[in-house]
Amino acid sequence: MPSAGVGSARNTQLGDKGYSLRSKNAPDLKDSCWPAGNAAHNFDFELRGLPLLAVPTILDFPMELENRVALITGSGRGIGRAIAKLFAKEGAAVFLTARTEKELASTAAEISQGGGTAAFAPADMSREADCAHLVAGARAKFGRIDILVNNAGHYGPVVPVEDYPLADFDKVIAVHLRAAFILSKLVLPEMYARQSGVILNISSLSAKAAYAWGSAYAAAKAGMLGLTRVTAAEGARKGVRVNAICPGPVTETQMSKELGAVLAKKMGVNEEEQLAGFLNGLLQGRAQTAAEIARAALFLCSDQSSAMTGQSINVDGGVAFY
Repeated sequence: MPSAGVGSARNTQLGDKGYSLRSKNAPDLKDSCWPAGNAAHNFDFELRGLPLLAVPTILDFPMELENRVALITGSGRGIGRAIAKLFAKEGAAVFLTARTEKELASTAAEISQGGGTAAFAPADMSREADCAHLVAGARAKFGRIDILVNNAGHYGPVVPVEDYPLADFDKVIAVHLRAAFILSKLVLPEMYARQSGVILNISSLSAKAAYAWGSAYAAAKAGMLGLTRVTAAEGARKGVRVNAICPGPVTETQMSKELGAVLAKKMGVNEEEQLAGFLNGLLQGRAQTAAEIARAALFLCSDQSSAMTGQSINVDGGVAFY
């Protein structure tokens, strides 16, 4: 995959078409920016035992995820879509999955139009067979899986514990925690054999804070943090890093909007009042964006975070502090 082009500096050497340290006839600083050998300025190198000026020439900033393959669940919209687009921009081939084929096709088309590489397959993450099918599909399309992002989400009923239907509780756990476990189980042998790989679990502020009427979601997201730590402990000496992100309120997503509407109704206020009251509890006093979560995900899935594993990073505007 071609580089994005832009960023290394090299030292100019004698006879190189770079830039001279200074000219014998023109010591003024403005002359030091002219190319060496320019006839109009009669430049000569004055080495005097000093290193020549390091000057940017051909810039080359490599893509953070160049030649990597990423399987990203819940990537038809919201946070998953933002992660997929950013990863593709940074050089990864991305394999997308969600329940809605139309959303996946739209995301994949947008990535392809931007010069990225994407493929997709719709799936229900609560089904073990679908999880296995995804991993097989990603390998068939791209040859391997370097990065797994467990992002699929489903909030479930907004009711107290005593009223929570068991079937709904099981479904929420399955979509979040069980699917993350199954997919990790499927990709780890390949990563161990290669001695490299990254798993990123998208948890939630709900795993660390106390909010009413979302017991299954909070339990599933907290479970993902436990899974993160155990998998990190097992994979650390085998070249695999495992981390988690705990996003705060990303109010642009469909799930967040639907949840806000339900909460406002239960609280007897309008949606704007409910949202303002919630955001007032954040140090920054504002919601987070899907793009902000995606940038944190890029950091944790790139070599920039090579010494980090077993961590849960809060991207919440200042709510949780552990």
